[in-house]
Amino acid sequence: MAAAAARFAFSATPRLDAELLMAHALGVERNAILLDPTRYAIPAAFAALVERRLRHEPIAYITGTRGFWSIDLAVGPGALVPRADSETLLIAAQAHFAGRAPGTVLDLGTGPGTLLLAALDEWPAQGLGVDFSSKALDYARDNAATLGMTDRARFIRGSWASAIAGQFDLILANPPYIATDETLPAEVHDHEPHAALFAGRDGLDDYRILARQLPALIAPGGAAVIEIGATQAEPVTALLAAQGLHVALHHDYGANPRALVATKVLTPCTAP
Repeated sequence: MAAAAARFAFSATPRLDAELLMAHALGVERNAILLDPTRYAIPAAFAALVERRLRHEPIAYITGTRGFWSIDLAVGPGALVPRADSETLLIAAQAHFAGRAPGTVLDLGTGPGTLLLAALDEWPAQGLGVDFSSKALDYARDNAATLGMTDRARFIRGSWASAIAGQFDLILANPPYIATDETLPAEVHDHEPHAALFAGRDGLDDYRILARQLPALIAPGGAAVIEIGATQAEPVTALLAAQGLHVALHHDYGANPRALVATKVLTPCTAP
């Protein structure tokens, strides 16, 4: 593992990468090799996994899984890899509902079901996931089945909320927000789906669509929680506020702006 980690200098987590690949090759949990590394011989499959990583293939694609929030998700080519920063949306949703549970959840741009299935693991709700990618939806449906959520999670192919009617207590969205001329690491740019990453020259194209759609979708007392890039709090807040929504900002584990909570502005009752 030390030799493999030394070859992964391009990675922000070279040692972790090597440990995850070794655990995958052995078919054991990573903790098992950390607790008793001398118990295991190096499996023949490990070298091939190392070579794949040297081509900058994401670890999650190589192992076929990624942990997120309280669940493990199957992922692969065609599906955006879940990232820890996106857990900020669940934390923000917890704060909004403050002990009560949303009854309905909508996940726009669900990918492999990341936010929706994490929310359904958190609350006994019914959920709908929407994505334009058939490949991503295949992963989402498989993940729902693995997690025993097929009776609570439904998935449809669509472009944001264009085919959605009704209102939802909790709306989650992690839209593309990378500007088309922005440079990304090779493991992201060369492997993950560009449709889930890039959003026009300023990275705001999909927020413009969502801002127009969200007011009609938020149920009374509900909220839309939207992921943003670290420099996008001000422009996305302006787009949402222009649609009459109240917006609150939440920061991620690294103290970066990461999620906006949009709610309807309450209209004072007028006495007769």
